[in-house]
Amino acid sequence: MSTLTPDVAIVGAGPAGLTAAASLAADGLDVLVLEREAAAGGIPRHSDHLGYGMRDMRTFSSGPNYARRLVDGAVSAGADIRTTSMVTGWSGSALEVTSPKGRQRVDARVVVLATGARERPRPARLIPGDRCAGVYTTGHLQNLVHLGHRTVGRTAVVVGAELVSYSAVLTLKHAGCHTELMTTTHPSPESYAVFNVAGRSPYLGVDVATRTRVARIIGKPHLQAVELEHLDTGARRIVDCDTLVLTGDWVPDNELARIAGLDMDPHTCGPVVDTALRTSRTGVFAIGNLLHPVDTADVAALDGRHVADPVRDFLRGKVSPSDGVRLCAEAPLRWISPGLLRPGDPAPARRRLLLWTDVLVWVPTVLARQDGRIVGRRTLPWPAAPGRVFRIPSGILDDVDPRGGAVTVSLR
Repeated sequence: MSTLTPDVAIVGAGPAGLTAAASLAADGLDVLVLEREAAAGGIPRHSDHLGYGMRDMRTFSSGPNYARRLVDGAVSAGADIRTTSMVTGWSGSALEVTSPKGRQRVDARVVVLATGARERPRPARLIPGDRCAGVYTTGHLQNLVHLGHRTVGRTAVVVGAELVSYSAVLTLKHAGCHTELMTTTHPSPESYAVFNVAGRSPYLGVDVATRTRVARIIGKPHLQAVELEHLDTGARRIVDCDTLVLTGDWVPDNELARIAGLDMDPHTCGPVVDTALRTSRTGVFAIGNLLHPVDTADVAALDGRHVADPVRDFLRGKVSPSDGVRLCAEAPLRWISPGLLRPGDPAPARRRLLLWTDVLVWVPTVLARQDGRIVGRRTLPWPAAPGRVFRIPSGILDDVDPRGGAVTVSLR
């Protein structure tokens, strides 16, 4: 088994990994990007609608165009992108890689994990009923329609009412499938108001059933209908459909992080990192939606840009701080990322902490507490809303004692 020895090995060629590769390779570093799919670019390459690149590229492009620009930028900077290359584990500090060329070891000075996140499929959501064809996640649906040029059914129910849910609705329309209904367990749709208005427009014509879950899937061998239950009244009804799309409910692709023995956050299910995106293992960094499942592609890309300086510092021999203050989220907040604050480290990417909330708060006041006292308070002019990342200024932690106990961030 041959061994490659790049300066930096990046696992995952999505927006985060490709942006990190472009930044680091531009400095003359030997950067190897390993991607298990046949093409680089990540989820945007089969998400064929507008809305990509606003924060990182200051553009408003389609997913495939955005993916191509990311790939071109990394290649032009000198990064070596190897597709159909599956990282299957670790051999000591080296990565084990399997590709059509055989097995290889990659013994890099730095490893950056950018493996992203995925939607939970039906079995993980414990949805009862018949096992039948016609049930998809958004990623599966878009891969079939935009890359495989396949058709689906004629009438769909979409589970979820967040950003990715509307992406699924647009893909269904492209495939000639009408979305009969979207469902959400929340009292209101999770997406931005502009998407909800667009969804109700004559162009899409989609109703949203709130406080509703799929109680049963009906049909063999192909989907015929779903039974829906209202969570407050218990009332049930049958909706005819031949396509069901399960959107959202994200979980990181964390297998490599777990195999490496990294400290894991039980709430994000991704590795714990500090604001420099270091993990608990020396020389291993993590970026993108592996850490915050799930934010938009451009925010993930900015993680890739942010990690470049800490990686350069590590390669130059700069010693990282050993001690840190743990950051925790209090209900109704589910998680916070990054999860560790070290003295002397840079602010997080875009000077924002990323959190997830399970309830809607229109004008949230965010409190940071340490050792029984309030060390930070911010009232924000944007809502904390389920189904999308809630961003707060990292300055709320400016008065944290680096020698104190854990900091708890809560909503008032």
